[in-house]
Amino acid sequence: MRVILADDSTLLREGLVRLLAEEGHDVVAAVGDAPSLLAEVAAWHADVAVVDVRMPPTHTDDGLRAALEIRRRFPGVGVLVLSQYVEKRYAVELLTGDTARVGYLLKDRVVQVDEFLDALQRVADGGVAFDPEVVRRLLSGSDRDPQSLLTPRERDVLEQMAQGRTNAGIAAHLHISQSAVEKHANAIFDKLDLARTSGYSRRVLAVLHYLES
Repeated sequence: MRVILADDSTLLREGLVRLLAEEGHDVVAAVGDAPSLLAEVAAWHADVAVVDVRMPPTHTDDGLRAALEIRRRFPGVGVLVLSQYVEKRYAVELLTGDTARVGYLLKDRVVQVDEFLDALQRVADGGVAFDPEVVRRLLSGSDRDPQSLLTPRERDVLEQMAQGRTNAGIAAHLHISQSAVEKHANAIFDKLDLARTSGYSRRVLAVLHYLES
């Protein structure tokens, strides 16, 4: 896997370079600011860009804006965002449109090496990887109360959807049958009044329904 790293923390950046090299991945570039990130993505045919949120030049949301630019200009490059914060507006935008090859993890997850590497691989393979804590905070920040709409099991299924798991993956994770997952998913769609409409994924819309508020 060819990876580009972007983080203004030299310590974290170099640590990730060593970690990924030890796992057999090729870190083709490691930079500390958003303009350099975009330049390196344009120069290399990388599989994934791992991007911090707050980087130079403004140390606000430069990394996330660069991540969204990568999604627009280089759709074949996966984007795994690392942040200490849950940036609701940008998480919604990352989920909008083509939902392949995108992830959003809290930096605390980096210390859990297996989870980080698994998320990186899922994004590189064309899937999504959203930290459960990111999903929980986004859901809890909604104007609607999910508790009033969904059963606890339906909320569990929705959270797993937001993490990018297939129905089979959700069934294995929650220790229920795949048919039960399908039943819960259909109940979620019905309760959120998501009709079958050509060109739209009810699965994505179900998550966005809570994130957009």
